[in-house]
Amino acid sequence: MIQYPVGSVEALASLRAGNARFATGSSRPGRTTARHDRGPYAVVVGCLDPRVPVETVFDQSAGAICVVRSAGHVLDHAIFGSIEFAVTELKVPLVVVLGHEDCRAVAATIEAVRTGRRPAGARGFLIEQITPAVVHAGSADASLDQVTKGHIRRTVARLKQADPLAKQLTAHRVDIIGAIYRLDTGHVEVL
Repeated sequence: MIQYPVGSVEALASLRAGNARFATGSSRPGRTTARHDRGPYAVVVGCLDPRVPVETVFDQSAGAICVVRSAGHVLDHAIFGSIEFAVTELKVPLVVVLGHEDCRAVAATIEAVRTGRRPAGARGFLIEQITPAVVHAGSADASLDQVTKGHIRRTVARLKQADPLAKQLTAHRVDIIGAIYRLDTGHVEVL
């Protein structure tokens, strides 16, 4: 039987160890087919970019983590609800907001702010949700990395303020952190 982390510190240590295995090319064989007797120990909120296969990046077996994805890890009701479900019902002790280098959703937002041309519809919603990170960075000339990190931090802050996550955080039942995935090295940096 696979031993599960019991708290957020242990959960983060397990994710970091898995990422170290992945980044050095020493991932465990058969990781995608192993099953866990207990529920997941973390939820990762990530971008839909296929260059960031979350379970693989953290070298985790099926069932170890919940993954919730949207372009630019933008939050909406379904994403919030999924995270809340994982924390309150599945009792995961850790939420990780995982952004990544060269995020095309963030780049599109920088371009939209720079040119003043924003797409309509659902794509416009994505741009609208990421725009505060561009504004906070000071200008549309800010680096993509700087804006991406700002967007990750903003997403973490929004999750920490949302009920019932805020109550779970206050009761020390969950921790919510941000991280960025480096495409060139495979490493995840905790912010």
